[in-house]
Formats: sequence, C-alpha cells, structure tokens
Amino acid sequence: MGGAGQREEKGLLERGSDAASAIGSEHHMRRAFSISVAIVVAACITTGCGAGTEGATKSAKPPKRDTVAISDGELRNLTVPEEMEIEYAEYALVRECMEAEGFSYWVGPVASAEARRAGRYVIDDVTWAKKYGYGRPFDEAAEKERSEHPNVRFPNALPQKDRIRYNTALNGDYDDVLRVDLPAGGTVETPRTGCWAGARAHLYGDLEAWFKAKKTVTSLTPLYVPRILADDRMKKTVSAWSHCMKDADRPFSSPDDIREKRIANTTGMSSKEARAFEVELAVTEATCAVRTDLGKTARKLEREYRSTVLKRYAKENSAYQRMGLAALSRARELTGE
Repeated sequence: MGGAGQREEKGLLERGSDAASAIGSEHHMRRAFSISVAIVVAACITTGCGAGTEGATKSAKPPKRDTVAISDGELRNLTVPEEMEIEYAEYALVRECMEAEGFSYWVGPVASAEARRAGRYVIDDVTWAKKYGYGRPFDEAAEKERSEHPNVRFPNALPQKDRIRYNTALNGDYDDVLRVDLPAGGTVETPRTGCWAGARAHLYGDLEAWFKAKKTVTSLTPLYVPRILADDRMKKTVSAWSHCMKDADRPFSSPDDIREKRIANTTGMSSKEARAFEVELAVTEATCAVRTDLGKTARKLEREYRSTVLKRYAKENSAYQRMGLAALSRARELTGE
C-alpha cells in the first residue's frame, strides 16, 4: 500500500512518529543501513507491493512546473499544518487518479499535529505527556488503520490480478525508479510512475528534483546528531536530567534509555495498564526535562550543529523549501483556499 506523505525526522527533537501518519510508505530503501537509536530513527522502507503487468499508469494531473514563483526572500520551512494541507491534497489527487483507473480510493489518514510529536528525543511538555504518554494511542490507532482502513480492505478483497493492477496503479513500477544517494550513506528509491508519483509531480512540479532535495535535507541527522550527543553541554544536561529521574525513582541514564526499554517495560501489560505506566513515566521525564532545560539545550545545539551541516547542502535546502511552498500554493488551489 502506498501511504501519505509521511512526516520525516528532521532532527534530534523532531523524530515525529510515522506510525499514525500512513498505511504504508512511499519509497524503498535499496541498500539499508542502521544507526543506533541514540543517533537516528530509521525510516523509508516500503511495504511489499508487487509490480504489475498492465503497463504504466497515468498521473493524477499533469505536472505544474512554472505556475508558482517563490523568491529567495520567501524561502522558509513549512509549518506542520501546512504539511498536513499538502498531504490532504496528495490524497485527493491520488483518489482522482485511482478512480480514473477504475478503483475506489479514500482520502486519509493524515497524522494529526499531536501525533507528529510522538517519538521525539525527549518529552519536555508535561501537558502532552499527561495526555499521550509516549504516543501509544497513536500507535494503536495506526495499527487498527493498517487492518481496517478501506484503503487496506478494498484491495485485499480484489482478485489477485486486479490487486496487482491496483498496486501498480497506486505505487507505480519498482523497475522504473528514481534513486538518490543519501548524505550519510545508503540509497533510497521511489517509482517514477503511479498515482502517488503523479500527485507529487503535480504538486511539486518536478518529481525527481523534489525527491532528491527532500531525501537529502531530511537525511542529515547522522551527520550532526552524534556531535550533539558528544557535546559537553549536552552531556552535562543529560546527566542532570538522569539525576532528576533517579531522584524520582526512575533510574534511566538518558531519554534514549527509556525508548530502548519501553517495550520491555510494558510486556505483559494490557493496553490500559501500558498506557497508565507510560503516561506516568512520560510525565516524570517531561518534568525532569523542564527542570534541567534538557529540551531547550537539545534544541539550541541542534540549531547550531544543523545550520553548519546545512551550509554544505544549501542548494538542496533552498530547492526543498521552494518546492514545498509551491506545493502548498497548488494544494490550496485544489481546495479553493
């Protein structure tokens, strides 16, 4: 299944959870690579979609390349609500395309702004922690969607031949792909054809240029996060946070220590019990993060180190911002805003 435009991790404090954002993923990692959870959360692996035999599919709409002009002075990152606008527009275009191919398709799901905050390096919002813990409600909702969403149930009910044709119409042909080498190593791919490719070509104007810029800019964390974690300012603050946690009878050495032990800590619990346990722990984590300024320190260091790395990829970053703003404009054209 092809999924929504998923929110990608952008840094130490921006490890937004993908779990609630889509049924499947949009691209395929040809040469997988792994890095410690303390450094980066792996993303970008495809669900197994079979290539069809029925030929290339049409795009949702022809690409727009010259209708939106964004000056250098206007360049900026998209806000979360703006990213969501684009994702809804992608779904609308995909639905139009799939219906033209003779298939039913439904808009959504798109992750909420609150769901995108799950999975960060450290929780330092006590209110959010009291409500969501470590994001288990989003994980459970996503798991339900993966089995019950109509975009899953509909193709699963099709005869095999039609299911293959559906997957090819939606996701394209994995024998015809765009390929990008990532800054930290590894290669990521996405099909050139299919309704998802057509929707993104329409919104971003140039699928290949957008995919290269996006994958470059959103894959930089391995180049600077180790420096953040090794910085004496970070070490000192993490140590203070750890002492605070120990005083609260929660002896964890770092936020990553909690993440790595989260599943083991809740094994054998019911969903209700696991939620209650995680909420209590998350509130303690957030309270100590506020007291020790761990979140503030991490964000400050991230701005410092990421800006240095981005200088090496200024061209790709400018392209990514420009095409994102153009896509936002086109998305609003579609919705009449």
